[in-house]
Amino acid sequence: MRLAALLAALRPVLPLVLGLSLGCSLSLLRASWSQSGGEDQCLGGVGRPRPLAGGALPEVADGRLGPGHEDFRPRIVPYYRDPNKPYKKVLRTRYIQTELGFHERLFVAVLTSKATLNTLAVAVNKTVAHHFSRLLYFTGLRSAKVPHGMVLVAHGDERPIWLMYETMNYIHQHFGSDYDWFYIMQDDTYAQAEQVKALVTHLSINQDVYLGRAEEFIGGDEQARYCHGGFGYLISRSLLLKLHPHLDSCRNEILSVRPDEWLGRCIIDFLGITCVSQLQGQNYHTYELAKNAEPEKEEEEEFQAALAVHPVSDMTLMYRLHKHFSRIQLDRAYQEIQDLQMQIRNLTSLTPAGEVGLTWPVGINSPFLPKSRFEVISWDYFTEQHLFSCPDGSPKCELLGASKADVSEIIESALEQLNSRYQPLLRFSKRQLLNGYRRFDPTRGMEYTLDLLLEAVTQKGHSHVLAKRVSLVRPLSKVEIIPMPYVTEATRVQLVLPLTVQDLDFVANFLDMFAMNTLDTHDNALLTLLFIYHPYDAQRVSQVDVFAGVKAMVGELEKRYAEVKIPWISVKTEVPSQVKLMDIVSKKHPVDTLFFLASVWTEINMEFLNRCRMNTISNWQVFFPVHFQEFNPALVYRGEQTASSTTDFLRDGHFDRHSFAEACFYNSDYMTARTKLAADILDRDEVLESMEVFDVFLHYSGLHLFRAVEPGLVQKYALRSCNPRLSEELYHRCVLSNLEGLASRSHLAMALFEQEQANST
Repeated sequence: MRLAALLAALRPVLPLVLGLSLGCSLSLLRASWSQSGGEDQCLGGVGRPRPLAGGALPEVADGRLGPGHEDFRPRIVPYYRDPNKPYKKVLRTRYIQTELGFHERLFVAVLTSKATLNTLAVAVNKTVAHHFSRLLYFTGLRSAKVPHGMVLVAHGDERPIWLMYETMNYIHQHFGSDYDWFYIMQDDTYAQAEQVKALVTHLSINQDVYLGRAEEFIGGDEQARYCHGGFGYLISRSLLLKLHPHLDSCRNEILSVRPDEWLGRCIIDFLGITCVSQLQGQNYHTYELAKNAEPEKEEEEEFQAALAVHPVSDMTLMYRLHKHFSRIQLDRAYQEIQDLQMQIRNLTSLTPAGEVGLTWPVGINSPFLPKSRFEVISWDYFTEQHLFSCPDGSPKCELLGASKADVSEIIESALEQLNSRYQPLLRFSKRQLLNGYRRFDPTRGMEYTLDLLLEAVTQKGHSHVLAKRVSLVRPLSKVEIIPMPYVTEATRVQLVLPLTVQDLDFVANFLDMFAMNTLDTHDNALLTLLFIYHPYDAQRVSQVDVFAGVKAMVGELEKRYAEVKIPWISVKTEVPSQVKLMDIVSKKHPVDTLFFLASVWTEINMEFLNRCRMNTISNWQVFFPVHFQEFNPALVYRGEQTASSTTDFLRDGHFDRHSFAEACFYNSDYMTARTKLAADILDRDEVLESMEVFDVFLHYSGLHLFRAVEPGLVQKYALRSCNPRLSEELYHRCVLSNLEGLASRSHLAMALFEQEQANST
């Protein structure tokens, strides 16, 4: 009875016990087999050869491992640091490509002279320079005047051999470790930039490459060749590194008249490498241009396939060559597009969706499909004279600038497409644009729908007026990553707060937020106060100081935070011009100071200060944030409780695009723009009263002005005091900011409705 009860209790665990027993038995059997093998054991562990004396591995029957081979099995090496040695911090590189040893692809050097610097060199710069990431011009002139948009290296010696020697030294010293390929050409050479870039992508960087148009030495060895400098030549980084130690010897020992021949002889004598025109299946095609040649009439295949054309006698010929080869590349691109579209059409029938899934235009993404009414992309209506969706919110505005050019180009393109489709049977000409619609689809580009009133003329001369609707798409082109200078969030921000008598009621809240969000968090930010005294108040400052309360609050902060000092500057003026105030502050700070020009209603927080640091780049970009202005709570809530949810803090307000009071910029950039402004206005200081810091950067600097909405910069509602002594435009913007900051249209309508209801009763 007891045995049956015990078996019933153990029955659920019997499979587990049997499995464990069977597993242990098999493990013991396998261990006994692997350890039995006689006295001469050459296998250890789990069949791995044991090293013999001296570290060599014995031969195995299958021949996989033998003497001289290494064991490539992965090993985990535990980290161990000697406690007796001092800890040394590892310095990481700024960019990951530097740490991994990546190099840029291609560096281009153009050799120019005194006679051609302002002619052919300028033509090269205008035609092909923008296709290369780095292009420098080298000349032997002393203190040469550099044409606009060119980077010139002057060696100070016009001897051709010396210029080549100094150029190779300069390239090795400054760019030898940064680029894989070096393309050297003369300014009387036209090079197809895209073809040269495509060539280096198909060549291996592990070989010593000296590629160009191979020419024989005069009276030299028949096997040796040098690359003709007039057609350009390509040198690999490995070849340049090997050549550099021998350049001094080549300069002293090799006599030559031509610099390209001198370089070729140097490479051959010391490295044993000759110039080739074909390498790794790639051909370096060149074409020698005849005198008085007409590029438009050249039909030879050698000319059409040329990477480099030489000699180019003048600027006009350079531009004609560039136009001709650009047309060839454009035709090839259009032909490739047509071939791809045909392949897409042929393959669409084999897809599950069939021909119904074929999008228009072929090869372009299908239009965006909204999932709700909030995702619908609206169309903007326009005519040839007006736009009915204006940036400032007005219902109608004149069509100007880029928008007008865009509409004109679209209409011309529509007529061109219609004529190419129906000619010679019909020829269309535009009478009028009846209706125009456009919208930007982020998945495919700008879409247009045009209702055109056309006049169609037949081959016999009969004409007829008809209306036709056409649809066009301007697709998004290749996405380009724009390189930006390096910035960091560790930069110190210098806050500048101008204060007038009208701002005294709001200073306490500003200082509290500054202390809570920067001083308590030990953020790298400082504050400077700018007290703006009216002349009347300045005369009575010894008896009654209108800013005495603010100075007392600053003293309390300095007592609470012993390491913090908040300086102030006193200014006497009737017209508090933003530019004049910044002139005073700028002189009291270093040139590398990052300023944040704040207003008294600004609530400082760490999130915005970090964006100020990242969006402001010295000698590159300034940042003018658009703060979020809350509406008047008396009109929005009308006695109800204010919304306290953090998710709705941007609901009852708007981004104040009329205000330019907040700005982030570097002192050096401001001083540069201010110098240009001073030279323009001379001694007319009254002009400064009609300007803001934004206007200074907009008109007198070449920097990028980044103007964007800033959700981290929230201001409570307050009725601003608009100074009538300022310019009419600044005063008008201040009034508009006050009016639009009252409430939204729906809130204002509800307030008017309630007032009318109250008056009627």
